[in-house]
Amino acid sequence: VQLVESGGGSVQSGGSLRLSCVLSGYGSPNWCKGWFRQVPGKEREGVASIDKWGNTMYADSVKGRFTISQDSAMTTLYLQLNSLTPGDTAMYFCAAAISESWCYLRAVDYNYWGQGTQVTIST
Repeated sequence: VQLVESGGGSVQSGGSLRLSCVLSGYGSPNWCKGWFRQVPGKEREGVASIDKWGNTMYADSVKGRFTISQDSAMTTLYLQLNSLTPGDTAMYFCAAAISESWCYLRAVDYNYWGQGTQVTIST
């Protein structure tokens, strides 16, 4: 299974970005997919997740600002980031896991990871 992120960059506070993650090499229909972020010296934080039915879960810190989605073939995962603040600066990772239960925002539940894409928000 391979996950490749893109779309990171540097924007000013209040701006928007759209992250993409192309997934390949998996065959099971029962997948959780998610976005996580990490800053140096801190634990990886769950941002948003989505299951095969389109049910989503968000961290409280991003509710109403970020939107997770996937294409109809479920091979590309997206994260729309709006109203960005310097507190959103981090390396963002997409992740996937085979699961038949809720897609929680716990990094330990995911066993496939992308390489990360940097998001930097300036004031």
